[in-house]
This record gives sequence, structure tokens and C-alpha cells, in this order.
Amino acid sequence: MYNSLNLVTIVIMNLPIVGRKEEQAILKKALNSPQPEMIAVLGRRRVGKTFLIQSVFKDQIDFEITGTQNASKEEQLINFSYEIGKIIESPLPIQTPNNWMEAFILLIKLLEKRQTNRKQVVFFDEVPWLATAKSGFLRALGFFWNSWAVKQNIVVVICGSATSWMIQKVVNHTGGLHNRITKRIHLSPFVLSETEAYLKNRQIYFDRYQIAQIYMAMGGIPHYLNAVESGKSAAQNIEQICFSKNGLLKQEFFRLYPSLFANAENHIIVIKILSKSRKGLTRIELVDKSKLTNGGGLTKVLEELEHSGFISSYYAFNKKKKEKLYRLTDEYSLFYLQFIEDKIHEGDDVWIRLSETCLTTSRRQAQHYKTWSGYAFENICMKHIPQIKKALGIGGVYSLSSSFYKKGSGAEKGTQIDLLIDRNDHIINLFEIKFYNESFAIDKHYAEVLREKQSIFRAATKTKKQLNWAMITTFGLKQNQHSLGLIHNVLTLDDLFDT
Repeated sequence: MYNSLNLVTIVIMNLPIVGRKEEQAILKKALNSPQPEMIAVLGRRRVGKTFLIQSVFKDQIDFEITGTQNASKEEQLINFSYEIGKIIESPLPIQTPNNWMEAFILLIKLLEKRQTNRKQVVFFDEVPWLATAKSGFLRALGFFWNSWAVKQNIVVVICGSATSWMIQKVVNHTGGLHNRITKRIHLSPFVLSETEAYLKNRQIYFDRYQIAQIYMAMGGIPHYLNAVESGKSAAQNIEQICFSKNGLLKQEFFRLYPSLFANAENHIIVIKILSKSRKGLTRIELVDKSKLTNGGGLTKVLEELEHSGFISSYYAFNKKKKEKLYRLTDEYSLFYLQFIEDKIHEGDDVWIRLSETCLTTSRRQAQHYKTWSGYAFENICMKHIPQIKKALGIGGVYSLSSSFYKKGSGAEKGTQIDLLIDRNDHIINLFEIKFYNESFAIDKHYAEVLREKQSIFRAATKTKKQLNWAMITTFGLKQNQHSLGLIHNVLTLDDLFDT
């Protein structure tokens, strides 16, 4: 059976691989290892797992099969026999095995006939789709490894997009695969520098403000970035990819979650609720807003979403474990829910008009864009903490990053600090994060707001550490009498692109 995902791989296979240096090193080390290796490769859908594996191993893969979504065991076994037939160049169809145990015995016979001096490579892609309920796939895979592969010169790669499933069923398997994984790769979306390199690799040259706009709408997912075209601005590309009738991401949202999670309705409910909260929500707040039961079901949903990179959990500064916050950090999901699903902005070239100056849009639309861009840019900054620490010159200083939120009550004012880095050298950096289309200027009122935030933070936390304000803006800060003595460090978009 031909899997549609293979078409994407064929289209981009000729491109040299970008980034992924650590992951490439792990795969190459396994290939040169004197021992048999079983590698689990995890990562959300469309992040480039298959491309990575095929790029590193190339023509050294002796057997490869990709699971088909929603296919029965019988259909998966037909796919298996088809792949065997391709390898042996059989003029007639290969008899389909009755079960996975028979299939793996057939695979052993094939590999024994193809043995060479080099290490053999076997690649099982989208294992969660192969290992359907009661299929016996994982049990047969355990038999294959323990009875035969463990004595061979071989690399077995097990890959899957349902990250939580892979961790639970494969990495933490309690049966025949228990403790058999020798190496583990969790492939993440591109960071900004990798996104820039990927686009340049495709002869697409944007300035970093344009790249940031694209990243805020679709994140560092290679498959999404592959739809970006040269000769168009970031806004034009977003318009085409996300809003046009046949755009790649127009309907991706409701394909994405069911492809990863069983009973994805609850996952979507959580994502939609989190999309409306910039500061994040505690578990109790999620239960209250979603009406979901506060039990194991919700725990599973949150774990699966976090393992797959759609949400992030963190503790606000000085908060207890039960007050852990969950925040939507998947760029595309946030963008979809803010702009595509509700069709707030209709008409031709609406995104181009909205993203340029907001002058040609209504006040409601302009505020909606401003709120989203602030949230999305904060998410980018939180994903680039190593780059921020490097820009501050504190890469070697132990620190913890978090946020701060204090709800106002009565005469007491509340406040929120987007990001803070609590350092072991007795300093806490407090950050203001602003996505702006030119250099940002602090006026008298804004300076007073920052001083008040700092005062509330010190009073609420009772910290004795020195508090230093830092600003992260797209194009820097215009120095004036209001910023002097108040802002200790200024970081720009260029700092986030550092490697």
C-alpha cells in the first residue's frame, strides 16, 4: 500500500539535511557500533523524523515499512508482504502472513539472505499505526529482537508520531521490549536559526522579521515550511498557506490531532481553552473551564499533548506544585484558533493588510492581531532560552526560567511578568517582550508601569536578589530618558537566531 506521507518525502529527499547535528551523530554512531542497536525516534507529526532517518542511512536501509492510519491488522500485513516483495523483486505477489509472528519470521529469512559485512538497517515507521490493539505487533517485535536481532550486526529503528504512545508502549515497555532501547531521539521542531537555514537551503531569502512572522504562524515544522514559496513576502505566504481555499494549513488542525491521539475530542477541548489564556492555566482552572473530569483521563490528555510538544507546563515563580501552569505553545494551533477557524477576518488579502500596519482594519481586528502577536512572540522567546542566556552572557550560570503572575485583590494591584530568569549569581532578570515593526520606545507612563511591576514582584516574593529589567524586541530599543537607568539589557530578534 502506498502511504501519502511518502510523497512528501520523495519531494524533499533531494534536499540536504539542515541542522539535527546531535540526532545525526546518534544515528551514525549506532551504524558504526559493534553492538546491535534499537533506536526509538519520537516527535510530533510532520517534524521530519522520516526524512532524518532516510537522509542519514540513505541506501543502507535493508527493510522499511510505514504504518497506515486506521488500517486493520490484515491491511498492515498486506503492506508488509508488499514491501518484502519489492526487496526480493518477486514477479508475483508474496503470500500475506497470517499474523505478525509469521511476518517477522519472514523478515528474519530475508535479512539472513541479504547479510553483508556492513550493518543492516531495519526501519519501522509510524509504529503506533502498525501496532493496533490486539494486533500482536509489539510482542512479535520483541520476539524478533530477543531471538534473532540481538545476536546480529543490525540497527532497528522504531519511529512514531504519537509521542506519548511511543514512550508508554515502546520506551517503557514491560514485555519483550523492556530495556531493549539502546538509543532514543526526541526530534523537536526547528528553532529560528534552523528555520532560516532550511529556507536558505531552498533558495528562499527572508530577513529575520519575515522569518519570525512565518514562525509565529506555523512554527518550525519542516513540512509546513516546505510550502513557503520564494518571491512572496511572509504575509503573502501565510495568506496562501493558511487562508486560501487549497492552502496546506487551511484544514490541518482537525486532521492533526486525530492522527496522533485516540478520542482526540478532549485534546482539542484543552487546546481551545488554553488558546484563550496568555498566562496559562492551572489544572483546576482547566477542569473548571472545560468541564472535563479531574482524573486520570485529563492526566493522560495533558501528558500526551505535552509529550507531543503542543503545550508546555511550568511553575510560576515561587509557586507550589499544584499550581503548575499549562500553556499552549504550538504556533500553528494558536494561529488557527485565533484567525482561521472563526473567520474573523474575511475577504481577499486580509492577512496582508492586517499584518502590515493594521491601519486598514477595524479597531477590533487590530487589537486581535496585537494580542496574538504578543502571545506568539512570547512563545518564541520561551523556546529560545539558551539563546537569551547567551546574549546576556550567563550561559554558564545555573538559572531557572519562569513567569510571574499576581492577581489583584481589593486595593492591591496585580501584575504579570512575561518571563524571568532566576540566577544563582544573586540576580533575577525580569523581561518585557514586545513584537513591534520598528524600534520600541519607552515613554513616561510605560516606565512607571515597569517600576510598579518590579515593586509588586519584590513585595510579593520578598526576594533579596537584584532585579534587572531586560527587553526583548524585534528591532531593539530607542534609548531615551525613560529607559536610561531602568533597562539593563536589550535583546533583539538577531539574538534569538543565534546558534
